[in-house]
Amino acid sequence: MAGVNKAILIGNLGRDPELRRTPGGQSVTSFTLATTERRTDRDGQRQDRTEWHNIVAWGRLAELASQYLKKGRTAYIEGRITNRSWDDRDGNKRYRTEIIANTIQFLGAPSGQASPKPAEDIPVPEEFDAPGGVAEPDSVAEEDLPF
Repeated sequence: MAGVNKAILIGNLGRDPELRRTPGGQSVTSFTLATTERRTDRDGQRQDRTEWHNIVAWGRLAELASQYLKKGRTAYIEGRITNRSWDDRDGNKRYRTEIIANTIQFLGAPSGQASPKPAEDIPVPEEFDAPGGVAEPDSVAEEDLPF
């Protein structure tokens, strides 16, 4: 049975993306993303818990992230979770958990620019205007089903 390894995050960049190239010439960028969970404790006090995620993007996605993302910008990241290990200079084993991004959406406005239109102002195409938000296909033959 196949497994599922998927992470979906929306948060703010903790630092500017760092674009590098592998010896083979492939682009790779990395940055941190902060996600914050807000809750109210038993005393009615608001508590924030921030988690930091290490994000890595490859190829054209790395180049776009490096070009358009900056520290503080909000982004939607979708990818897979991976762990890697290495020995540091002192010979100690080090570990790092990363999200290898396969989708990045730039949310909010870049610094110094006006905010984008709210989502409710964006027109919805007719094919998505069906009840439940998804249009039903006209007809599907049994042999076209993927399972």
